[in-house]
Amino acid sequence: MAYSSPPPPHKHHHHNHQLPKRIILVRHGESQGNTDPKAYSTTPDHQIPLTADGVAQARRAGTGIRRLLDSASPASTAAAAPWRVYFYVSPYERARSTLREIGRSFSKKRIIGVREECRVREQDFGNFQVEERMKVIKQTRDKFGRFFYRFPEGESAADVYDRVSSFMESLWRDIDLNRLHPEPGHDLNLIIVTHGLSSRVFLMKWFKWTVDQFEHLNNPGNCEYRVMELGQGGDYSLAIHHSEKEMLEWGLSPEMIADQKWRVNARRGEWNEKCSWYLDGFFDHLPDSDSSAEEESDHFEDGLEDSSDNGVQNDEHKCIVIDS
Repeated sequence: MAYSSPPPPHKHHHHNHQLPKRIILVRHGESQGNTDPKAYSTTPDHQIPLTADGVAQARRAGTGIRRLLDSASPASTAAAAPWRVYFYVSPYERARSTLREIGRSFSKKRIIGVREECRVREQDFGNFQVEERMKVIKQTRDKFGRFFYRFPEGESAADVYDRVSSFMESLWRDIDLNRLHPEPGHDLNLIIVTHGLSSRVFLMKWFKWTVDQFEHLNNPGNCEYRVMELGQGGDYSLAIHHSEKEMLEWGLSPEMIADQKWRVNARRGEWNEKCSWYLDGFFDHLPDSDSSAEEESDHFEDGLEDSSDNGVQNDEHKCIVIDS
């Protein structure tokens, strides 16, 4: 299977401290648009502020993430725990305000840096949104399919996928060239403060989920965060920090959850034999071995002396696991 993902970082990947220990996706807190859709008809989407509840949610998220980073460290005291954070934030007002509140849980020495990242902004729904018209448009989207439906004057989820993919390539370059400068021995944690759709699309791209699998995903709640953690073999998994029950609530299928669990101990670049969903989604009747495939296709192969020696081995129906 040919994947177009950028290559995983190669120079340092045997030194796990060079890879971020965690990549944490945080959806912004409750915004005025979440409580009153009329807000979008008078205020541009990118200027919609948080509600008072949204501010409180963001503070709680900061406390929760801080506690996670302290408790995960082997150091005897949380104060001495050797970890740092680097933030990426959507330029939308509600995301920047969420970051500001999350930041209250961290001292300056903990924060390596912060970058406004336009490519993780919200899906564009068009400019000023008329409430009644948006209701009809969203019903149409549900009929058409959430991934490919493009909002008039706006974007589809597929458009968001393309720009999030471009962001991820930059992310890998930053990691690969050590631009984020974690000190040796310090856990680096990337925290991306973004939007519901952008975070779902990020996970879809990272774990190579299909469009059909994406359609079953639920949006995270306000200030809900999803933690991808580095496993023993240099692969990231949601199953280290999150339970099976949580992942089911997010809309992951049992096969996707099995894949997340497998990644906890997988070695980077290994083949995942349990990952049957990927091939089964594309091929109806794959034979288990080359010999049974040859019997079926013998009448096509008259002119070929040896159809078995084409470099395809019996493990062709396994899934390769590479970070995006």
